[in-house]
Amino acid sequence: MQLHVIARGKIGRSPEAELVSRYEKRINWPIRLTELPETGGKVGDPQTPCRTVLLDERGKQLSSEEFAALLGKWRDEGVRETRFVIGAADGHSADERRDADLLFAFGKATWPHMMARAMLLEQLYRATAILAGHPYHRAG
Repeated sequence: MQLHVIARGKIGRSPEAELVSRYEKRINWPIRLTELPETGGKVGDPQTPCRTVLLDERGKQLSSEEFAALLGKWRDEGVRETRFVIGAADGHSADERRDADLLFAFGKATWPHMMARAMLLEQLYRATAILAGHPYHRAG
């Protein structure tokens, strides 16, 4: 299953960009990163079947194990692409939230977009490591 991170705004050269790159290189699953301008821009049609996860402060909070289990379930069900969407400064529209398969939150706090991107890549790496039985994740 391809993991596709779609984010508004350019990360540029920053400490967060270094973290994103570091975790991107560690992920053994197919992964794609797409940056869009703050408004407009378009992403091509998804591979189907596809799941869409919006990062949203009102979303569901999942433990790393729960997140990994969900990704594993979707992979095992034959989902070909999962899109993780980080919105612009004003977040996602009501229609986007309604159409998403999951609203996912890193707690109740609002995070800067660049930090959210780095945190998402780390959680994707952690989830794939959990599913592979790799010792990176230390539960308990």
